[in-house]
Amino acid sequence: MPTSLTLDTVRRDGKLVLIAAGEIDLSNVDTFTRALTTAVTESAGSKARVTVDLSEVEYLDSAAVNALFAHAEHIHLVVRPLLIRVFTVSGLNELATIETAQPKQNPG
Repeated sequence: MPTSLTLDTVRRDGKLVLIAAGEIDLSNVDTFTRALTTAVTESAGSKARVTVDLSEVEYLDSAAVNALFAHAEHIHLVVRPLLIRVFTVSGLNELATIETAQPKQNPG
């Protein structure tokens, strides 16, 4: 049974953003990889990197990291602080630009 993963592609300030929420693992990495490849291909004509917003991703495994490595030179990652270490240990931070997601503001 696939792990819960939601993917959406939007444009922000004219730049393509792939938004993922949930978990990315072997059960759904093919879906994630297709969405990532499509977004990178779609933005190939521009010089801008595709923003991959992983701020709502709670877990990713090595298959997800490998999918990101395949497009590292063409992506800008936004990740929750907990995942920064994964990208540092794997070395992905040396190939892709990575920023820490801002904490969500609680209404009230």
